[in-house]
Amino acid sequence: MRIILLGPPGSGKGTQGDFIEKKYGFPKVSSGDLLRQAVKNEALLDEEVEGALNCGRLVSDDIIMLMIKDRICQEDCRKGYVMDGFPRNLNQAKMFEEINGKRKEIVLDIYLSEKTLIERLGARRICPQCGAIYNMKLQCPEKEETCDVCGVRLVRRQDDELHVIKERLRVYRNQEKTLIDYYKQKGVYNKIDGEKNIEGVFSDICEIMDKAIA
Repeated sequence: MRIILLGPPGSGKGTQGDFIEKKYGFPKVSSGDLLRQAVKNEALLDEEVEGALNCGRLVSDDIIMLMIKDRICQEDCRKGYVMDGFPRNLNQAKMFEEINGKRKEIVLDIYLSEKTLIERLGARRICPQCGAIYNMKLQCPEKEETCDVCGVRLVRRQDDELHVIKERLRVYRNQEKTLIDYYKQKGVYNKIDGEKNIEGVFSDICEIMDKAIA
């Protein structure tokens, strides 16, 4: 099974992907994590990738497809996986199906208002050591601005600066309609109310997942 999580930056795709992985056993594959890991490992592609991340732009479809293909061909993805942040446009969706098109597919689109998204992203913090994500409004650490796991001071990602947030949202909105229409035509699209709390969103996701798996 292939579960595709759609939604703009800050919609909670990563958190919900983690929940799905824990409950259903499908590993989460995050395009953002793959890109950041490429930069961290000083991969050959790091200059283009890092520049795109810092400015809120997307990297080329060919680059992201190479990373995605390598990841989903690993053994833990054999029975299924959760895509977090991919595909982002119609071209990617069609390229993706060419390499892995026979799986049963569920598309979950987490929708929020732009006002809510900007507030959430502005409050997001990450642990530079273990990568744990917190939100100073929704998921606060036990000790202020400190990772519960590592005890390390939390930081704000460069792509969560206000000017980058607005650019990321602009890029996403410009591409989302065509992609959503494509999945609606395929009959696999499900819209999720992302304005609910984290538990409420996951409850709606589980209802859809359980019906699909039954």
